[in-house]
Formats: sequence, structure tokens, C-alpha cells
Amino acid sequence: MVDIEKILDIAPYSLNHAEKDSLMNEVQQELTQMHYQKCSAYKKMLDAHGLCIAHLPHYHKIPFLPVRLFKEFELRSVPQEDVVKTMTSSGTSGQAVSRIYLDRETSSLQTKALVKIVSSFIGSQRIPMLILDSSEVVKNRAMFSARGAGILGFSMFGSKRCYALNENMELDVDGVQKFLEEHKESPIFLFGFTFMIWLHFYNELVKKGTKLDLSKGILIHGGGWKKLVGESVTPEEFKKRLFDVCGIQKVYDYYGMVEQTGTIYMECEQGHLHCSIFSDIIIRRTEDFSVANIGEKGLIQVVSMLPKSYPGHSLLTEDEGVILGEDDCPCGRKGKYFKIFGRLKNAEVRGCSDTYSKKS
Repeated sequence: MVDIEKILDIAPYSLNHAEKDSLMNEVQQELTQMHYQKCSAYKKMLDAHGLCIAHLPHYHKIPFLPVRLFKEFELRSVPQEDVVKTMTSSGTSGQAVSRIYLDRETSSLQTKALVKIVSSFIGSQRIPMLILDSSEVVKNRAMFSARGAGILGFSMFGSKRCYALNENMELDVDGVQKFLEEHKESPIFLFGFTFMIWLHFYNELVKKGTKLDLSKGILIHGGGWKKLVGESVTPEEFKKRLFDVCGIQKVYDYYGMVEQTGTIYMECEQGHLHCSIFSDIIIRRTEDFSVANIGEKGLIQVVSMLPKSYPGHSLLTEDEGVILGEDDCPCGRKGKYFKIFGRLKNAEVRGCSDTYSKKS
């Protein structure tokens, strides 16, 4: 078996197309064979495709699973007693949620991959962290929602942590100002979900006429743009408005999902989302699911090296996107870089921000 731990020692954006393709192909074939042996539902699906498990094709041709299958079936490749954590996706009331079963090894790999990816943007030293959310989100640890898991996952980068919102999702201006004063000599790491930041942080600062000094801040945010697009707020406008109220200049969006936690796709300084060496995206044409060319819009398939306790290493999402290029982004990072257009029309809402409803 390929040692994923050793791959995690490689800089996340350092391999070119040929190097990464060879490595990813080897890992994907091994994961496919392992899940085939250990997950009977996955085996049935591959058998239905007529796949010869002893002679697997290139990973682009290995059958993927539609991501919504995790809402309908209990898909795991380890005994129940080895499951240490069950992650659930976002979902509106009454909507089924994905259930992702993690054993200790997969959970550890997710954490290490996230550290490698995020550290390459904010540095490896832990710094004071302002969480643009409420601590109430993470209090129920019996089940890890995507939002709570995101906060807990990113919290490892914070040396001291402060929640900007109280239990009623109200901005605690005094608490935030006190925290910033205590750490005024240090860079500040900020994390939150896109729509929550807009609704409960930006809008409240504007309403109160308060300005904060976050000129040393580094913000990472994610969770979907559906609601902000509805308010005609573009990514560029989002950054500009935040700069206006708090002077923050380093703002990075990311794309990720609970079904492949850890292998997030970070936005670079050029505004492009990037694949690390631990994951890949493939764009599929909607009419026949064949592989689209660079520059051609289609459905996004996400591929990850990490899932060992469940067959989630190759999933077809309900998001549309386009690959903009590979190995030649002006930011200097190697690998594919891409753009998201949003959820396929008539697909369910599922992002953290998309499913959030403000309390009345």
C-alpha cells in the first residue's frame, strides 16, 4: 500500500501534472480495491458496472459515486466499533443529510492534510484566532455537523480563540475589540462561513457604525455563495466591503465538503481555487459524464487520497465548475486551478451558508 503519511510530507502544491497523476492513480486504484473488499454496497455498485477489480483502469475511468448516495445508504468500510466520529452534511429541516463514518486513521489523515494545506497559506505557527460564529455551534459534539466540524478543524490553527458572536448570533463588539487590543502586535487568523460573515459580522459593523483594525488579519471562509449571489454580492465585492469596515486585505475562500473533509481547495491570491496533491477534481460533461477539457464547463468530480473508512475517494458532486488551467497559475502553485459556478439547477441546497436560516 502507498504510505499516505509520506505523501503528506510533500509540499501540497509542488508536483507537476505527470508526477501527481502517477501518484494519484496508484492511490486511487488501491483505495478502490480496498473499499471493494470491505464495503459490500460499494462492491455491488462496481460489480453492476462490470468493472474488473483485478485490472483497474486509470482513475479517471474508475466509476465514481454520486455524492447524494451518502444520504441514502450507510456506506462504510470498517466495523461499526471502529467508527470514532460520524460527520453529517448541512441540510435544511426535513432534508436527508450525508453520514460519513470516520475511523481513527481517516480522521487523523484529514487533520494532517488540512494542516499542510492551510499552513501553506497562513504559516505553520499558531496565531490568535477570531471565529466569526457562535460557540453554540460546536457544543453538541455527539454529532459533527459540517459547520461545527469546520470550526473545530480550523481551530487548531489558533493559539488563543475568541468567538465574535454570542449564543443569539449577535456580534459581541466589546469582546472582539478587547481581543484585538490584547493581540494588537500579532497577526490574527479569522475563520467563518461566508454568509454568516456577511450577515452577522459585516452588516452589524455597518449598522453600528463600528470599524475594526484587522489590517494584520488573514480570513479564510467557505460554505457556499448561493445566498450572497441572491443579494448580488460578488466575491470581489465581498472582499472590498470587508476591507472598508476592518482593513483586512488577506481573504481566502475555499471549496470543500463534509464527504471529503481535510482535502479542501483553497483560493489563491489570483482568485483561483487550487487542487493540492492530496486531491483532484475532474470536470464531467453533463450529457454523458465524459471528461471535459480545460475551459469546458461541467459537473465537478472530487477525488481524494484520504477516505479509508468509507468509499468516498471519488465522488460526483452536484456543483458546476470549470478548470482554468494546470501548473501555470501566476501565483506559482502547481496543480489544477478552477472556478465554481454553483449548484446544478434543481439540486438540493446543502452548503453551510445555503442552509442557514437566521433566527427570527
